Amino acid sequence: MNKQLRRVSLVIAAMFLSLFVSSTTIQVLNADALTADQRNVRSVYDSYETQRGAILVDGQPIASSTKTDDEFHYLREYSNIRYSSVTGFFSFFNGATGLEASANDYLTGKNSSQFFEQINALFSGNPVIGGSIELTIDPKVQKVAWDALGNMKGAVVAIDPSTGNILAMVSKPGFDANRLASHDSTDATKNYQSLLSNKGDPLINRAISGDLYAPGSVFKLIVSAAAIESGNFTPESKINNPYKFKLPGTDTYVYNSGEGRCGGQTTVSLADALRYSCNVPFAQVGIQLGQDKIRRQAELFGFGKSIRVPLLVTPSVYPDSMDDAQTGLSSFGQFDVRVTPMQMAMVASAIANGGTLMKPNLIENVLSSNLASLYQPKPVEYSKPVSPNTAKLLTEMMVKAVSSGVSGNGQVPGVRTAGKTGTAQNGENDPYTLWFTGFAPAENAKVAVAVVIEDGGGMGQNGRGNSLAAPVARKVMMAVLGK
Repeated sequence: MNKQLRRVSLVIAAMFLSLFVSSTTIQVLNADALTADQRNVRSVYDSYETQRGAILVDGQPIASSTKTDDEFHYLREYSNIRYSSVTGFFSFFNGATGLEASANDYLTGKNSSQFFEQINALFSGNPVIGGSIELTIDPKVQKVAWDALGNMKGAVVAIDPSTGNILAMVSKPGFDANRLASHDSTDATKNYQSLLSNKGDPLINRAISGDLYAPGSVFKLIVSAAAIESGNFTPESKINNPYKFKLPGTDTYVYNSGEGRCGGQTTVSLADALRYSCNVPFAQVGIQLGQDKIRRQAELFGFGKSIRVPLLVTPSVYPDSMDDAQTGLSSFGQFDVRVTPMQMAMVASAIANGGTLMKPNLIENVLSSNLASLYQPKPVEYSKPVSPNTAKLLTEMMVKAVSSGVSGNGQVPGVRTAGKTGTAQNGENDPYTLWFTGFAPAENAKVAVAVVIEDGGGMGQNGRGNSLAAPVARKVMMAVLGK
């Protein structure tokens, strides 16, 4: 009998221990993650009980809370639509997105770093005041990027290559988050449904998410990196340069833009193939390298991986299990290759920084209600996708693409500028997707930028990366450099 009691006691003790461990894990170890989860509606409800912290750019609030006399206590207010891709929105009825969701624990004072404030509030009876978040965004650069896109749909990302700090993040069309912050349930819900049904998809942050884009010729930077890193190619390596190239095992031909011989000779160097953006040579290089080498190179730049800035960036895609024909198409950014502007800014940033990719970051500092620093991120190395020598060679190739190639509209006056344009096809009759990515100055770069423009910039299949995307990037780089 005593033996049976001992067994029952051990089982009960094990059950209590299991319950204790699981409850501790949920309430303590996972507390921050659960609070930050935008699906946690209770977290949104609770956050109205405190004064939500501000989101700041250069010390000025782009999102703040104003005291009200209703049951919600505070109304969230947003200063400018150009920051909608960064702040997202905070709504009692529709949840939260953007930084309002990803940094919700800091903004509501519930992060573990704010523990002593929480304890003080418990004993004093005074409510917790949320922390304020100072961003890395440069307001001048953000405005220039927003204005430069004009009425075109697309996105801009600008990064400081040496730190990973994000200087601008713009997605167009944007939206007025004040319409969603309304305390009138009918009004807020109606506005939300209107934005959801809008054909321009303004709630999607095109800079980091959405359906992603075919990169077109900006992907040639990754293939060039893989080629040089393989040791089998240099910028001077000669590649056959016919008018057209038949993809292995198919009746499909690859043509250069304009269907001519790129560079005018029977062979072309890798450097000139990038300079003139030749599809035929890159299809051959890609097939010779093989999809595995290209994929490894792409993954070193961040493809296939989720990162938080702290906004979650959708992983870019280099497809698996391709045949040689598909690999050839992928080598100039077609087939099923899909990317975010953030990813292409990361590629340019790594090349600009001598082969070292710094993790992109939006937060400069988090301040408590008494202005003490709670969290101040330091630059973090993400990867070393290419060697310093390869980065130097790629830089010179990109400089020539801008100075004497097909990417000339990205040139910053008086500054050696490195860049690459792209004009990606999306279907036989569909408008092109237009790109530019690059950095300036070519030596000791202060900014790396990626620009994408949808629907051919309103010009269908007549739009080109150099005619529409490159001038946007030039203006952004000039803003950073004070030009």
